[in-house]
Amino acid sequence: MPERFMRGIEVVNGIVWGPVGLGLLFGTGLLLTVRTGGFQLRRWGYWMRHTLGAILTDQSVTAHTAREEQAISQFQSLCTALASTIGTGNLVGVSTAILSGGAGAVFWMWVMALLGMMTSFSENVLGVYYRRKNEKGEWSGGAMYYLTDGLGGKPGRVLAVLFAAFCALASFGIGNLSQLNSIAGNLKAAFDVPEAVTGAVLAAVSAVILLGGLKRVERLVPAMALLYIVGALTVVGVHITAVPAALAAILKGAFGLRAAGGGIVGYGLSLAITWGFKRGAFSNEAGLGSSVMVHAASNVKEPVQQGMWGIFEVFADTMVVCTLTALVVLTSGFVDLDTGRIAAGAAGSALVGQAFDAVFGTLGAKLIAVCILLFAYSTTLGWSCYGCKAVEYLFGAGAGAGYRVLFVALMPMGAVMRLNLAWTLSDTFNGLMMLPNLIGVIALSGTVVRITQNYLARKLHGSP
Repeated sequence: MPERFMRGIEVVNGIVWGPVGLGLLFGTGLLLTVRTGGFQLRRWGYWMRHTLGAILTDQSVTAHTAREEQAISQFQSLCTALASTIGTGNLVGVSTAILSGGAGAVFWMWVMALLGMMTSFSENVLGVYYRRKNEKGEWSGGAMYYLTDGLGGKPGRVLAVLFAAFCALASFGIGNLSQLNSIAGNLKAAFDVPEAVTGAVLAAVSAVILLGGLKRVERLVPAMALLYIVGALTVVGVHITAVPAALAAILKGAFGLRAAGGGIVGYGLSLAITWGFKRGAFSNEAGLGSSVMVHAASNVKEPVQQGMWGIFEVFADTMVVCTLTALVVLTSGFVDLDTGRIAAGAAGSALVGQAFDAVFGTLGAKLIAVCILLFAYSTTLGWSCYGCKAVEYLFGAGAGAGYRVLFVALMPMGAVMRLNLAWTLSDTFNGLMMLPNLIGVIALSGTVVRITQNYLARKLHGSP
């Protein structure tokens, strides 16, 4: 790409992920946490019973809807959303955050997740509350609709158009280029598959799968998550004696007591916060307004019920999967817990694979390559749905077919693109779509509070 274009992208990236963007992301989650009385903490048991507990005990939640139905089940919506959020950010992204911001970046990922739970909750509440039926009788929802109908007037319409345009662009970054790049790089390292071949094959497969629609995406999620979690728990178990030191490094690094890369303390603190927030948002997508598009397609009637699935989504993505990845990296011995420097001979982009190799032998890198293939490819499929909905909002239902053709056509490019370029583009487009969404969520926070209070009054206190 032209050097001038890349300089422009880097300038925009510095703005959207600078003090203004990060402050807005943090402030939105904090505001919603305060205004809902700390719902994600005070009602921990309640939302866990109605999400994870419902998966285990309520067949109506997990039963797949019939093909002719114009909605998807709560479990399908969760799995489809997780398919989009659990991706390279959970493996490569966590490693990048640690290497760039030190172990303390993990702590700020946790903070971002804790506050992001309420951002995701609010997005889903608004998404279901303001959703509408399209010409096919299907539910359509997302930031475009709660910005337009919730805020109303010209400001709402302008923010909705900006969000949809940035979402379409982001789908080519976080959902396509960076994912394909990670898949191709890891398959090349583990199985010596040429990057161009990976890009061509996945583009061909995608051309077929995308014709099957939304309901196929969720089938990948349980298997891929279980495969990685079992492997990561095994690696951490082997290095269990190193866990206390890893946790101590996370806590100390979070407040600059140990600087990233051995730099000055203040700079280390800044890096830890920036990379923790940036990679946290990349991983769980709370604040981006993306996954609400699929949550709004659920057959649920209560907005708060779908909001609780948003909380669980962030919890599963960051507090479980990302935390496991961080412990795999920090207990492996490949990262100096005092300075944040990687050991000689260790590859920053393949730290997780090397940690797995140390336990599973040569099978470790191959296992990670397969996990990244499943994680990243499911993210690609999920984001193709988001981008398509954004394009259809802007240009009408007929534009969806052209978008899907372009999405598939760009996949081979992502496979051979430079890693830093793919991630820079992804981060920038993420930040751009985040801004109009968060403005809308803050402006509509009163609506979220009223809907939540009404739900709790009826469900917990029996009010009419």
